[in-house]
Amino acid sequence: MKVTVSVWDFPIRIFHWSLVVAIVAAYITADLGGLWMDWHGRIGLFILGLLVFRLAWGFFGSTHARFASFFPTVGRLKAYIKGQWQGLGHNPLGALSVLALLALLGLQVVTGLFANDDITYEGPLTVLIDKPASDNLTRWHNTLFDGLLWLVGLHVASIFYYRWVKKHDLLKPMLTGKKIVPPEQVVAVEMAGPLRLALSLLLTVTVVWTVAGSPLLNVQAAPVSEPSPATLDF
Repeated sequence: MKVTVSVWDFPIRIFHWSLVVAIVAAYITADLGGLWMDWHGRIGLFILGLLVFRLAWGFFGSTHARFASFFPTVGRLKAYIKGQWQGLGHNPLGALSVLALLALLGLQVVTGLFANDDITYEGPLTVLIDKPASDNLTRWHNTLFDGLLWLVGLHVASIFYYRWVKKHDLLKPMLTGKKIVPPEQVVAVEMAGPLRLALSLLLTVTVVWTVAGSPLLNVQAAPVSEPSPATLDF
């Protein structure tokens, strides 16, 4: 007899599906270019917010959302390869994929904050660096996006592999938050309260607001005053 257990909390599921939509929207707006680059920048800030929230929730969230619960240690990887690993959250190989995706997305977003399109769009942090540095980060931003597409494709392929080959549905639990497992796999789950959620959201809003337009970053070079005619040397 199997039982139904809660695995993925509501914030994690919202994060996951919001990220899916945001990546698709970022790809479409970048491909369209032109006036759509402004929307591409806004979506980039939204993804930044999602990543900041996920990092915070990796420490404050419920049991299976915390990095400590699924970090792919050598021991966990060995146990998984030998078929001895048992768990409800990300398996060790899945955890590697998740961490790689978060890291690559982080690099993608950071480079995008300094990027430009040589026409009308500049990232919100381009004021902090010179044009050659911005151009270099723009090239990295474009290159990393290609790598991100490959990683996303691998992630999707893994979901289909587990569903049709291993008969293990990874998609439904990310929709419902629940899994059906044997009784021996049931473990106590600590759910995060509203205070932890509020702190995570506050951190997210603070970071995005600061990057997007806080007076802390509203720095411009002081205008160079021209010398008066009386002080000109001939």
